[in-house]
Amino acid sequence: MSEADDWNAKIIAEFRENEGRVGGPFEGAPMVLLHHRGRKSGREVVTPLMYMADDGDADLIYLFASKAGAPSNPAWYYNLTSGGAGAVERGTETYPVTVDEVTGDNRDRIYSEQAKRYPGFADYARKTEGVRTIPVLALRRA
Repeated sequence: MSEADDWNAKIIAEFRENEGRVGGPFEGAPMVLLHHRGRKSGREVVTPLMYMADDGDADLIYLFASKAGAPSNPAWYYNLTSGGAGAVERGTETYPVTVDEVTGDNRDRIYSEQAKRYPGFADYARKTEGVRTIPVLALRRA
């Protein structure tokens, strides 16, 4: 098991043991476990991620493909955008979602709000400036 897989496994276990809450650097942050299928491997993968709920629609959340400011998008981004669907564990509930990429001014507004709430996202955007724009995905309960 890689170091990243081990890190994720610990967060996943803590999430499930505590009804969707985790401690450490993510304490108090809204978290989901994203279920997606590898576009190359075909295997199911579970990835813990921070999200932002839509203020006006309880069935809509946003994910940010920041990869902590790395120069490339995370694998889960490609898995979701190629498949167009996945599932999330949110709290104690698991449900299927459809996936759409948010672009333009709407993407900028949503990302800016996430960066205001969690300044690490502003740091990620600075790291990727001139390299890539961090994608924002809208996940809607199917």
